[in-house]
Amino acid sequence: MSTRLTAGDPAPDFTLPDADGKPVSLSEYRGRRVVVYFYPAASTPGCTKQACDFRDNLAEFGTAGLDVIGISPDKPTKLAKFRDAEGLTFPLLSDPEKEVLDAWGVFGEKKMYGKTVVGVIRSTFVVDADGKIEVAQYGVRATGHVAKLRKDLKI
Repeated sequence: MSTRLTAGDPAPDFTLPDADGKPVSLSEYRGRRVVVYFYPAASTPGCTKQACDFRDNLAEFGTAGLDVIGISPDKPTKLAKFRDAEGLTFPLLSDPEKEVLDAWGVFGEKKMYGKTVVGVIRSTFVVDADGKIEVAQYGVRATGHVAKLRKDLKI
């Protein structure tokens, strides 16, 4: 398990392909705050709920000066199907090699149905305009998380 990030840490930069295979870098968002959330698998019930919650609240995040990026180990083709099926309008990035997942401390042991498994730990971060971690939340729940994040951020 890699080291977990905390508020004040520099956000590990990345360049990953989006659902269309176009490279997207965290550094492109400098000067703006960005929500970077990690989820286990596109088109699964929990991940769909979480992605749709971000989609449905995207205007409020935007008004508050926050962009949203989702990252999973899924390949771009699966992300494109997920995006199109759910009408998602924010970037979904692909990290099949799990290098970014490791750098952000979101790949490792977790509990699932009472068993310990290795996989993506559903996590959300807010990166400030200078590229530093403002909020780091590991092991979040898919349902209700976006509402809690909005409350925490006073959006």
